[in-house]
Amino acid sequence: MVSDNALRVAGTLTVLLLVVTASPAAAAAAGGAATSDAPGDGDAVAAAGSATVAPDGNETNATTLTVLAYNDVQTAASDPGRMGRLVGVVNERRAAHDNPTVVVGGGDEVSPSSLSPISQWRVPVDVLNVMEPDAEVVGNHDLDYGFDAVGNYSEESAFPWLAANVVHEDGSSIPGTSNYTIVERDGVRVGVVGLVDDAIKSKTAVDFDERGYRVADFARVGDRIATTLKTEKDVDVVVAAAHIGVPESEELARESDAIDVIVTGDDEVAYAPQTTSGTTIVEAQARGAFVGEVNLTVSDDGVSLASGRLVAVDENSSVNETAKAIVEDARGEQLERVAGRTTVPLDSTFASNYHDETAWGNLVTDAFRAETGAAVAVTNAGGIRGNFVMEPGTVTYGDVYTSLPFGNYLVTKEMTGEQLRELLASQVVPRTSNYGAEAKLQVSGVSYEFVPDENSSQPVQDVRVNGEALREDATYNVTINSYMAGWGFEDRYGWSFSDLPTTSVDQSLYGSVVAEYVNETTPVSPADTNRIRRVDLHVGETTVPVPPGRSDELTVRVDVPASVSSVNASTVDVQNATTGSVSATSATMRDGVLVATFDRAAFETLVASSSDLDLYAHYDGSLYGADNYFRAAILNVDLDVPPGHQADGPGKASGGDERGPPSHAGPPAHAGPPAHAGPSADDDDDDEDEDAVLAPVTSRAVAVY
Repeated sequence: MVSDNALRVAGTLTVLLLVVTASPAAAAAAGGAATSDAPGDGDAVAAAGSATVAPDGNETNATTLTVLAYNDVQTAASDPGRMGRLVGVVNERRAAHDNPTVVVGGGDEVSPSSLSPISQWRVPVDVLNVMEPDAEVVGNHDLDYGFDAVGNYSEESAFPWLAANVVHEDGSSIPGTSNYTIVERDGVRVGVVGLVDDAIKSKTAVDFDERGYRVADFARVGDRIATTLKTEKDVDVVVAAAHIGVPESEELARESDAIDVIVTGDDEVAYAPQTTSGTTIVEAQARGAFVGEVNLTVSDDGVSLASGRLVAVDENSSVNETAKAIVEDARGEQLERVAGRTTVPLDSTFASNYHDETAWGNLVTDAFRAETGAAVAVTNAGGIRGNFVMEPGTVTYGDVYTSLPFGNYLVTKEMTGEQLRELLASQVVPRTSNYGAEAKLQVSGVSYEFVPDENSSQPVQDVRVNGEALREDATYNVTINSYMAGWGFEDRYGWSFSDLPTTSVDQSLYGSVVAEYVNETTPVSPADTNRIRRVDLHVGETTVPVPPGRSDELTVRVDVPASVSSVNASTVDVQNATTGSVSATSATMRDGVLVATFDRAAFETLVASSSDLDLYAHYDGSLYGADNYFRAAILNVDLDVPPGHQADGPGKASGGDERGPPSHAGPPAHAGPPAHAGPSADDDDDDEDEDAVLAPVTSRAVAVY
């Protein structure tokens, strides 16, 4: 997966079961072997079954191949029940067929999980040894402990690790890996080749260039090895264990006629078996949610898909007690210890943390700042894992480590305001992407708006540090995690974190920092405080005079673009950077004008703190639909309120009416944008504003893009 990126669709372990019935030629071979091309290695021998014969005693001339696949185990490695059920389902489906099987994993198996700070790769490898796969591909998270660690866990694995297109400058492979392996069962020879894409370099903490590694083109290398396996190694079926995702797997399928099956991982898609250019592709989402089952027909005419499905791994699945016990024993008492309590839900799901600000993200980055004393803290959404919600109640160390499982520590850098703004902008994902609009960061000490339009000249705007407008030439201490410290933006902005002065390095694991923060500040009650706000349409500055008056209400009128047909009245609010926000008591749309009424006292409280205000409203439009995380677009209007300004004359402000206090007497607590936009305001009650306070538009409403 994109080490960052949510669901995201982001890592799980992919396993293949190939069930085979031997052909006449193969039936003569009783027994078989698994071989590997690791430099200097001898052939590894695997037990083989016997040939299958037809009911009349004649050997069949076709082979049935069943492929079981799972990928990106990641955080599930610390869940005893999940791992026990995953191994149980694989074994159950293996036993359900009379044919021999070959098991192959799709990468991202040994990291990250809450056990990573305790055992690193050991627990996942122990569980995989119980599962008995025939091969695994090295994914980006399998490099979380460095290149040399691969050799260590490969030595402890009862199966080979593959990475054919990662090559050292001296021509060698990653320590402990092979390009391919050949498994022979019932006289049928199955070759498995391991592949990754070039994106792996940006999705792991290791520096490929510094260590002398390059990533060759996966399609070219995959096709070359697959062709060699079939023409020179007498292989009948070639399986690519490819940690590249579905789109790249489709590219691989189109580029190679020699690859029969692609078991993919990385983008965490539930992709039931289907063919592209004659090659079957399968992905079983992530974290042991599914096992993919592919049934192939192998004959002298070639390999074809007969049937396939995704088998759910759930509470009703059989459990392998050995695998479950391995995880339980590793967890012991350490992860079950209570760190503290929370009074609010703490959302560690991919979708929430990639797309928007979360209370959990706020707590995590607040903990960073409390640890280092920096003015600002920023962490990447991909560093928050687990894909679960901690409900109000106890928070264990295991909860925190499940969410923050990497071996990252804290690094504080000295950044200019311009560089901080560029960092925030670098992570904005436009709403036209596969995942929709994303901010991809969680922050503390800084607030900003992001514009998820691919044509926007200002991906971020209204950036403030601790309530004050960002100064481009000022210097700020910014705490990031050690993974981010390897980021570079040379092509886009001309700098990388390695170029910036380092203020401090805190070697404490970021998960430990957050766990101790929860322990010291319990009970915790983090909130969504609009540190990160999405803006889809920005209206030029509008002056709002606030004259003296006896009315308890104040009405703001703003011209808006024609694309805004209606707004959700319950989402209209005005806020400043320091005091907070005030929700509208009513809001309507008519003839391109938004009319919003506010409690006067509450509005004037905001003005007293700052005359620089922002109005926000959810509006109906075609930018977002049911398949997006967000359900409505957001309008933003810059409001300038001259202190003590008395408006007069046509189009200016005048005193309000004296109809008494509004039904809503004061500003409600603002809880941020709702998950669903709800009903839109209508035009039926917009005929009372002849004497209302009006906002003459000094700059017509325009979109910044």
